[in-house]
Amino acid sequence: MISKKCKYAIKALLYLADHQSEDRSIFSSEIAEKENIPKKFLETILRELRNFKLLQSHRGKTGGYRLIRDPREIYLAELIRQVDGPIAMLPCVSLNYYAACEECNEDICQIKNVFEKVRDKTLKVLTKTSIDSMRNKV
Repeated sequence: MISKKCKYAIKALLYLADHQSEDRSIFSSEIAEKENIPKKFLETILRELRNFKLLQSHRGKTGGYRLIRDPREIYLAELIRQVDGPIAMLPCVSLNYYAACEECNEDICQIKNVFEKVRDKTLKVLTKTSIDSMRNKV
């Protein structure tokens, strides 16, 4: 399950992608209001997205946020890993954050095989789904 923080990050990126043709920066207050995201929480998320080199920000009357990466090149797998960490449901099946389970013998574990399949199918979707591909798809 993704965190609220990650869900809000996705919603903010979708909003910015939908408005990038307007050639203006978008204030966090506008995103918060339109996407029903708590403003203070959103500001923290937007700073992180800026640090991940997905957004740029400007201060002042004409300030706000805008995408610096093409929404066609921002994939959910990358975003989820940056915001939430591992995608896998168990640490022993994670590709990027592997950790052995203390109570398990992986050679005979009957659980690991199923969750590797879950991870693989999940990654297949998340690595092919970009912010752009999610836009206006109902």
